[in-house]
Amino acid sequence: MKFSKPLAIIVTTLITKPRIVQSLDVDLNSHDSIKSAASTIAYDMMLYYNGNQTGQIPGNLPPPYYWWEAGAMFGALVDYWYYTGDPTYNMVTTQALLFQVGPSESYMPPNQTKTEGNDDQAFWGIAAMSAAELNFPNPPANQPQWLALAQAVFNTQAARWDTSSCGGGLRWQIYPFNNGYNYKNSISNGCFFNLGARLAKYTGNDTYAHWADQTWDWMASTKLIDTNYYIYDGSDSNINCSNINHLQWTYNAGAMLLGAATMYNYTNGSTVWGQRVESLLNATAIFFTPEDIMVEVACENNGKCNTDQKSFKAYLSRWMAATTKMAPFTYDAVMARLRPSAQAAAEQCCGGDNGRTCGMRWTMNTTWDGSYGVGQEMAALEVIQSNLIAQVRGPVTNSTGGTSQGNSAAGSGPNDRAQDKIEPPTHGDKVGAGVLTAVVLLWLIGTLSWMIVD
Repeated sequence: MKFSKPLAIIVTTLITKPRIVQSLDVDLNSHDSIKSAASTIAYDMMLYYNGNQTGQIPGNLPPPYYWWEAGAMFGALVDYWYYTGDPTYNMVTTQALLFQVGPSESYMPPNQTKTEGNDDQAFWGIAAMSAAELNFPNPPANQPQWLALAQAVFNTQAARWDTSSCGGGLRWQIYPFNNGYNYKNSISNGCFFNLGARLAKYTGNDTYAHWADQTWDWMASTKLIDTNYYIYDGSDSNINCSNINHLQWTYNAGAMLLGAATMYNYTNGSTVWGQRVESLLNATAIFFTPEDIMVEVACENNGKCNTDQKSFKAYLSRWMAATTKMAPFTYDAVMARLRPSAQAAAEQCCGGDNGRTCGMRWTMNTTWDGSYGVGQEMAALEVIQSNLIAQVRGPVTNSTGGTSQGNSAAGSGPNDRAQDKIEPPTHGDKVGAGVLTAVVLLWLIGTLSWMIVD
């Protein structure tokens, strides 16, 4: 289901429009030009958001967007502030990130919990982690703090590590009554690995690093990471993960790349982690054309990307850029791909009534592909603003200027554990999100045969 044009028009009337431009013009050699382009795209992306309007729920996007993508979008806005210094969206970002924490302050809100997956929760936790690392303005003292929120997400997920099948790993879904509970996928485990590595770096606590090591080893042992360092989608616990779904997605590669780069930094440049970073970066070549333009290979060329997948390139862009701060030796190779991709993304922002709506297929250059939405805008925003990575400081830690307050026990109390005993959803609860997981599983099975790049 597409985001309806009439709704988009209604939303745009609620905000004063900026200058209308015909296609997005950006000079990647000019910091001001990059910031201006990022400002325009951020504005257009936020036209889809109504959570700050009277009667709406802060942090939620309207259909067809699911809860996890809203968390990812606010993570992109934390990045936007980091790269540009523009505080325009700081208040709405803080409001959303705090409103969705739930009673256990671990991003398990009652309106999402019964259909929430580990990957869904992780994207909100990662947004909070970025806020801590980048010294995004802290919440009021009587509210949950960014670092503690990230720790709460990590702790609740560590408690779900499942050794009953496949020798370990996180399941896609949190609760057994949801479709997809038997699926152990790379994005859930990759985000857990990513978050663990970053918490180790920020806090200096080796416990997080041990979890990151364990997650990497488990993914390698199950062949979710192969000897070429390709990251595959997942496997079924009912068959003890003996058969792998070989679809590859940009966000899986990105999550693992930044996690490995952070472990490289945390271990003071260990040879093992350095080799893994280099190999993972080399393996991302599958997502780039010979001209170094990013492509979602599993669905883009055949036009089968769903709403979620149209946002995935945002996360590879985000995490490739962040990798250069944790493993500086990657900078030239990363920017050799992000710069052409950013230029191509800007040229694809040439559609719609405003003449600058961003499509998904960056390889089409100035011919708009006809698609539009939060994911397309977010992907263009992240890849373009990432070209400012050399001009901003790296992530801070609690010993290098980080101000966010943590709580190593967050999410691990008895009240937090009670959320894992939640009753199955009612028929009404299952409408929408419950159906989504079934559809996605069927789609995964049906697409194994068309993984190959066109």
